[in-house]
Amino acid sequence: MVVVGRIARAHGNRGQVIVNPETDFPDVRFRPGAELFLERGDHVESIAVVAARFQRGRPIIALAGVDTMDAADALAGVELLVPLDRLVALPEGTFYRHDLVGCRVETAGGETIGVVSNVDGTLGGSQLVVAAERGEILVPLATEICTTIDPQAKRIVINPPDGLLDLNR
Repeated sequence: MVVVGRIARAHGNRGQVIVNPETDFPDVRFRPGAELFLERGDHVESIAVVAARFQRGRPIIALAGVDTMDAADALAGVELLVPLDRLVALPEGTFYRHDLVGCRVETAGGETIGVVSNVDGTLGGSQLVVAAERGEILVPLATEICTTIDPQAKRIVINPPDGLLDLNR
């Protein structure tokens, strides 16, 4: 399962929730009729989106069986998931966040920098958050800098411009 959003909070008194999307395809993931999954405790349950609209780029959705503000409040912080096999195929050279998190980052010369702990930003401007020995390093996810990205091998080779690795230390 892959996280496609997190429920931020209840919205209104009819059980709707505001979602912080973690997908580049919110209009597909949060449309009426879409099936999402919630992990609560030791089980995963399916839940359908019955209504959706967007406000300031965030989905406000109604979920089947969530009809009151109290029921919606109880979902605050819950991750919304989909199975890996339901992800949209991406064009060559683009990656899902989960493909990059956990990748080892090294320079073309073989120097190990650290491991990707997160990816910040949007499709138009993302950066790798690299957990390094001396702290967190932000590396722009640009083809000029990230020369090799191999998610299967969990490896990213970078050619950092002068000073990049020292900016956040």
